[in-house]
Amino acid sequence: MRRRDFLTAASLGLPGSVRAASRRWRAAIIGHTGHGNYGHSWEATFKPFPNVEVVALADANEAGRAKAIQVSGAKKGYADYREMLRAERPDIVAVCPRHLDERVAMVSAVAAAGAHMLLEKPFAASLEDADAMVAAAEKNKVRIQVGHTHRVTAVTRRAVLMIRDGAIGKVLEIRARGKEDKRAGGEDLLVLGTHCFDVMRWIAGDPISCFAILTGEAPKPAESIGRVAGREVAAMYEFPGGVIGHFASKPSDVTSGDRFGVTVYGSRGAVWLPLGGTPNEDGWIVQAPDWRDPWRKIETPASERMTTREQLNAAMARDLMEAVEQGREPACGARDGLWTIEMVMAVYQSHKLRAPVRFPLTARKHPLAASSFRRTTRPA
Repeated sequence: MRRRDFLTAASLGLPGSVRAASRRWRAAIIGHTGHGNYGHSWEATFKPFPNVEVVALADANEAGRAKAIQVSGAKKGYADYREMLRAERPDIVAVCPRHLDERVAMVSAVAAAGAHMLLEKPFAASLEDADAMVAAAEKNKVRIQVGHTHRVTAVTRRAVLMIRDGAIGKVLEIRARGKEDKRAGGEDLLVLGTHCFDVMRWIAGDPISCFAILTGEAPKPAESIGRVAGREVAAMYEFPGGVIGHFASKPSDVTSGDRFGVTVYGSRGAVWLPLGGTPNEDGWIVQAPDWRDPWRKIETPASERMTTREQLNAAMARDLMEAVEQGREPACGARDGLWTIEMVMAVYQSHKLRAPVRFPLTARKHPLAASSFRRTTRPA
């Protein structure tokens, strides 16, 4: 990533910044109370912007719709998001539900309406779904901002810039762990692991190959996110320049999620990027070839900090609007989202084959759809 790609505090909508994009926007919101709801509070995303009018909100649940209208300040409410899109013709839409079984239909409808969109993570339940959404966005010439919100935090950007500037020497290895709460394993891989994969790829570039193993039986996911497998996940990725990345998620007696994040090891030091905070906690750095003490915080000025989820979401929205106006990709675009799902599906494909798989994956169907997959999963 080039230095100019690290946006300033003002352009990210950090505290003290109220600068608005130049044009006026008609915004709409899609949620589904009781079925993914509004994700990570995306219904309030557009409230800070004087140049954005929230013309409507759609939610099939009447009570949830009424409550979300109050929170968002939307002018009108609809039970059917398709009707809302036809009637209101918004410029930008927040697609909020966490559940993924409606994701392709919602994204396809928004793209067909010609609206750019903010999209809750994870991007998709499968590569086929991810491919369909990327195709819909590109066909209709709309941009998608995927909700990997670390992309716009000054905390993470400062740490990544330090790595790029050689603060820890040559990058050798990246290690990431999921949140490892009650979702440890396959659900953690898709829901939280995608954050890790986005950071890994942001630092090291597009992966070349993956080798992975799964053990144990994954419990049924708490949300409609599609097929998952494995109670324990261990994956290794090959990146350009000989950099190796690792991802793991397994149950343990500690479920706090404090290990959730990415550690980057270099020839002259290491950086720890926690991903569990909302917004992110400070990163840590050690500048010693043996990766020992003293570790110190990567300090972020108070003027650049975001302290609430609303500020974080607004920064994502601001970046998307500016990306459209400037003719560039947003901080975490559709193809970035696609890559996170490709890295997830590579785990399943590699485990099934008992061999490394190379990117881009040639098999686009979900590996867990095959009846033979269960027989290849070893007990814990």
